[in-house]
Amino acid sequence: MVIILVVLLVALPILEVTVLVRVGQEIGVLPTIAILVVEAIIGGWLTKREGTRAWKALQEAFGRGRMPAGELADAALVLVGGLLLMLPGFITDIFGFFFLLPFTRPLARGALGFLIARNVQRTYGVNAATLRARMDAEQNIPGETVDDSTPPDQRRPGQRPGDDGRTIAGEIE
Repeated sequence: MVIILVVLLVALPILEVTVLVRVGQEIGVLPTIAILVVEAIIGGWLTKREGTRAWKALQEAFGRGRMPAGELADAALVLVGGLLLMLPGFITDIFGFFFLLPFTRPLARGALGFLIARNVQRTYGVNAATLRARMDAEQNIPGETVDDSTPPDQRRPGQRPGDDGRTIAGEIE
């Protein structure tokens, strides 16, 4: 991960300068600068608007007492998208708009969730889908753990551990 970050920090500015020079050669310096300024203005307005929406969604989720996972991801994407739009260059602007626009942000959120889940599974050996199912209160079935203190020689024939005649054994799918 550190290697990827270092490569991005070195390669991205080189790519940005290359693209800016090529665009400047094709359409001219002033139109290129004008496009960058217009993108920055639109990006600032969009960051403010989407940031306000993300903040309200976070407050609403906290007010309802639920974990705001999607709202936190949206807020982070809006923050990163706004930051990318402040940097001069077309490549960072493309990613910035992808993170900021309300119709592309769900795709970015899904990709971010996939990368995080894959990293968690690879690092800790934990399946994120299993964790999500365990944490979802609507999916949980209340129950209890039965301590089987009956010695095996005192059980009825065919009686399983914890089976006191009231226990339902089975699997839930």
